Amino acid sequence: MSLSSRMIIVLTSVGIISGGFLASVGHLTKNRIALNKQMQIEEAIISVVPGTSSSQKLYEEKDFIIYAGKDNNGNLLGYAIYTSGTGFQDKIELMYGINPSLTIINCLTILEQKETPGLGAKITDKESFLKYWENRDSSGSLSLHKPASSSIEELSQAEINTITGATISSEKVLQIVNLSLEQLKSLKKDGKFGSEGKDAS
Repeated sequence: MSLSSRMIIVLTSVGIISGGFLASVGHLTKNRIALNKQMQIEEAIISVVPGTSSSQKLYEEKDFIIYAGKDNNGNLLGYAIYTSGTGFQDKIELMYGINPSLTIINCLTILEQKETPGLGAKITDKESFLKYWENRDSSGSLSLHKPASSSIEELSQAEINTITGATISSEKVLQIVNLSLEQLKSLKKDGKFGSEGKDAS
């Protein structure tokens, strides 16, 4: 057998072995990522719908999922809404909790974002942004308070405080939430989801 033939056989064998190894690692990594994502979702549901001991998936489509948060007795406490949209830099994934009548947002949490560090990334910070989402009036559309207020008392119940130096990121989050609220209320009106569904876990 010539040297070139032996080299081809060796290189082919190495390629096959390496490809198989990478495929196995990719499969294991994919499962781990999916598991971590599910854990993140379950923790977020408990965070945005206080008192939740069990949750159920009621409705799902691309970039929009409705979960029901229930107490130990199976009573509906509210809904956790997973949604996403385009931010200033990249996709923003978030979840917020809302009461059963869809009139009050309990709070909001950011799951994934790639906004500008030190500026837009402050959408993940409680003091800079998230605390202004607590107990907001969602009976209509929410609006952004500009320029940024120094006190939450200066905001109306349907206003969210903007982040100084990161107005676009603030607006993007607000836009994502307002669009999902419209969708949520429309689905509720049409009877597309109720308080029963598939377990989130």
